[in-house]
Amino acid sequence: MDGEVDPEELAALLDERDGADGDADGSESDESEKALRIVDIRDRRAFDRGHLPDSECVPFPELTTRVEELAGASRIVTVCPHGIASRQAAQLIGSYAGIGDARVESLRGGVEAWQRDVGELETTDEENGGTDESGERDGGTDEGPDAPF
Repeated sequence: MDGEVDPEELAALLDERDGADGDADGSESDESEKALRIVDIRDRRAFDRGHLPDSECVPFPELTTRVEELAGASRIVTVCPHGIASRQAAQLIGSYAGIGDARVESLRGGVEAWQRDVGELETTDEENGGTDESGERDGGTDEGPDAPF
């Protein structure tokens, strides 16, 4: 693990990438999308209720079996509710030989800090049903499952 990244710094990285994508004719956007990967380790229901822009859901219990999906990224930022479990996830990802020289960091303060310092979260459209009202308390603020190490 290479440390932590502040929400404002991550927002600036996303803005830079979005600017580069706007200038490209599509050929460069695939490369820039692979350069930065934002990995939200919360469960799918929490992710669907609200997540960082351009993030992907890889729940912590699935991380060891899905870490290969992150190969080729140059920078990986892990995200959880408060920035605690994501540090462990970053260590796990960073220890995987297939990651190579990627910079692996945790989002300092997690989703909570992002909302406070940067802004709103994105929601997932009706893919997984209406969990917004019925399941708002489930998994919304906890750190998720215990880390396996």
